Amino acid sequence: MPHTVCHTLYGRQHGMVVDPDLFESMRLELRRGSLVLAVLARLREERYGYTLRQALAADGLEMEESTLYPLLRRLESQGLLQSEWREEEKRRKRFYRLSPMGALMLAALADEWRGINASLDKIL
Repeated sequence: MPHTVCHTLYGRQHGMVVDPDLFESMRLELRRGSLVLAVLARLREERYGYTLRQALAADGLEMEESTLYPLLRRLESQGLLQSEWREEEKRRKRFYRLSPMGALMLAALADEWRGINASLDKIL
């Protein structure tokens, strides 16, 4: 069963406390765009939802099914993914992979990510 751990965050200066609800909201906002990039990158290899979740979790990016499947449907509707239903191990599974447009988008977003990351490294 998934659980949430809440921390009270103290500022380094002035003993200020960060509101945990506000932190969680901002953390999720920061994470949202990163997950899109991670999903696109992981789908350079064909996967079905469960194995995609496992691969992301192994990389430290755990994602609930309620987040993953709507994201996969949205990326497919945007033309960035292709999917195909197949039977495997006596079960029908939907396999996802990058479309040609998805591969181009991944390359462009990865370049953008590297630029943003380099800038933030300088600032932070």
